[in-house]
Amino acid sequence: MTRAPYAADPAAPRGREFDNRSGSARAEVRGPRSEFQRDRDRIIHSMSFRRLKSKTQVFIAPEGDHYRTRLTHSLEVAQIGRVLARALGLDEDLTEALCLAHDMGHPPFGHAGEAALSEAMQRHGGFCHNAQSMRTLMRLESPYPDYDGLNLTWDLLEGLAKHNGPVEAPNWALAELDAAFPFDLGAWPSLEAQIAAVADDIAYDNHDIDDGLRAGFLGLDDLLELDFLEHQWRAVEKRFPNAPRERQLRELVRDQIGLMVNDVLEHTRANIAGIASVDEVRAAGTQLAGFSPGFAVQERSLKTFMYDKLYYHPEQVAAAGRARDVVARLFAAYSQDHRLMPAEWQARLPKDDPQRARSIADFIAGMSDRFAMEACTKIYGEAPQGLSNV
Repeated sequence: MTRAPYAADPAAPRGREFDNRSGSARAEVRGPRSEFQRDRDRIIHSMSFRRLKSKTQVFIAPEGDHYRTRLTHSLEVAQIGRVLARALGLDEDLTEALCLAHDMGHPPFGHAGEAALSEAMQRHGGFCHNAQSMRTLMRLESPYPDYDGLNLTWDLLEGLAKHNGPVEAPNWALAELDAAFPFDLGAWPSLEAQIAAVADDIAYDNHDIDDGLRAGFLGLDDLLELDFLEHQWRAVEKRFPNAPRERQLRELVRDQIGLMVNDVLEHTRANIAGIASVDEVRAAGTQLAGFSPGFAVQERSLKTFMYDKLYYHPEQVAAAGRARDVVARLFAAYSQDHRLMPAEWQARLPKDDPQRARSIADFIAGMSDRFAMEACTKIYGEAPQGLSNV
């Protein structure tokens, strides 16, 4: 498909933080790829991306193989993102890379782990999973001999930093990275980044419903409390009156994804009429890609419903509390005795705070759920209990 004039141009990216000209010879033998394809491939081949397979999406340490993890969620976001990007004439590779990387800074146990690190780091600048994604990609994940980080394009990093919109008050981690490689944090990012953000919403709004139904935390009666879902459910029943209930429910989820995708396409096309370049996208001063106002109201009501019925379910809250305790205990242990950390982390641990605390947070944030539980067991002599509720 022909690239639209408002799309990011892989032939003219804004460069990389480290102008590694010696890498041009290597590039010649590593396949004919665009700069954004290289970004995507560096993300996919990273250890941090692989660890997402064992990090919480909704359910902590699920015993079932069919529940989403951060990895499968990221893949589903990328699928939706590519569909939207292709329909709009955007760069699919940049969109996919943004979708795949958007959760790479999440610590173990999802938002419960993030809350624990935020509390532990309160005196040291705090903790933010989005800024940690940037820190992971630019400083921590370092497989190359020439530089720290993955040395991704400015276009990718700018989109990741601002995929939820301009950042008025960056925390210490993002501020440090912005000072080294400025991202124009006060402006809106590319349409590819805006699409990645809405693809994330579409994916977790609907796939979390799917997981909640499978786990028994949600039921059909719960879903029918929302008028727009009830309307869609009646349509599914009419089309497939003899299908098993489980298949009807999965059809409902698919229908909802389709409705959201089509609404985003229609609304975004109307907003970008007359936009002639990616620079005009950034200068528009407002979000161009997203839900229509009416659908946005429905989407917010769906999020409220999910918090009430699933994310704040008593069993979920109890498991999250125990997960927070694991992360808090790990941070306390490493702060008191750095010899408990692996030798390579000990060797580069700063002597003084806040840098010392931030390095400890880096180590914990990179852990998978399983590794965090094993580390806690090794330190305290007792395995954490009650973390899995499905």
